[in-house]
Amino acid sequence: MSEVTTAPALTAKDFATDQEVRWCPGCGDYSILAQVQKVMPTLGIPRENIVIISGIGCSSRFPYYMNTYGMHSIHGRATAIASGLKASRPELSVWIVTGDGDSLSIGGNHTIHLLRRNFDVNILLFNNQIYGLTKGQYSPTSEENKITKSSPFGSIDHPFNPLALALGADATFVARTMDRDPKHLQAMLLRANAHKGSSFLEIYQNCNIFNDGAFEIFTEKSSKAAETLFLEQGKPLLFGTNNEKGIRLDGFTPKVVNLGDGFSADDLWIHDERDIYKAQILVRIFDNPAAVGHLPRPFGVFYQTDRKCYEEAMQEQINDAIAKKPHDLDKLLRGNEVWTIK
Repeated sequence: MSEVTTAPALTAKDFATDQEVRWCPGCGDYSILAQVQKVMPTLGIPRENIVIISGIGCSSRFPYYMNTYGMHSIHGRATAIASGLKASRPELSVWIVTGDGDSLSIGGNHTIHLLRRNFDVNILLFNNQIYGLTKGQYSPTSEENKITKSSPFGSIDHPFNPLALALGADATFVARTMDRDPKHLQAMLLRANAHKGSSFLEIYQNCNIFNDGAFEIFTEKSSKAAETLFLEQGKPLLFGTNNEKGIRLDGFTPKVVNLGDGFSADDLWIHDERDIYKAQILVRIFDNPAAVGHLPRPFGVFYQTDRKCYEEAMQEQINDAIAKKPHDLDKLLRGNEVWTIK
């Protein structure tokens, strides 16, 4: 009787390729790659069923470094290619790796339509607020008055808020994390994968060559506690070195309060990932002119909901059409419905 053998468990090394990683030393992409490679073996998905599709940009080199199927596609069109793949092979785990320029500029139209259609794919948007591959022009997420090679007197463009854009496109999962918080990044990758539908995960990523320190205030130990707010389902919005500060809502206006000054955790805003209205306040909390007090930047899952995936609805429609009018190719070819070309 032969022994039954089981395949050894996969590790992060199994998801690494033999390709030289060609990002600038110190780039935040290294951390994101490392966390994705650590998370992938825990998903229980065979490598041959995982596909990573990218567009154009520094982030878009990602498929070369992942030992899965993948495609380095064309500028802004990774979402379109991923949509076609998921429609034809719905059993695959499809990941889209893109940047703020790739997905919000030339690819903006494709991004919003993928989100509203709700294909069951995961979008990882690396946001460094700059065009890195083409040497430092301002991007759709660059702040106003940004001095760059393409805006020497300062950008006059109003920047996109990626999460607000995703909510406006009716995304079913919207979250934010950062390259320099590996544990949180891993947790958000797992949450994105677990969601059935389009997962939109914005990742703050430092470009140490052309936009170094853009998110430093949220990552440095000296400022992180006061400047970041980590969202947890069913938990009050607390922040500060000892969670001594909180946020409560006065109508639709967020206000910072000090716990102990007449307020307790019971008086604070309780996070609910299913509340679309509060999610819209949260994604704009840091640029809300009516807000009271210095507000931190939120990280975590802002919103998630359940909606039928496009590929499921498409297959149901096909099956329904076949059931209503059974197809018979032989009958069609030999039938009387013909035409004459003159």
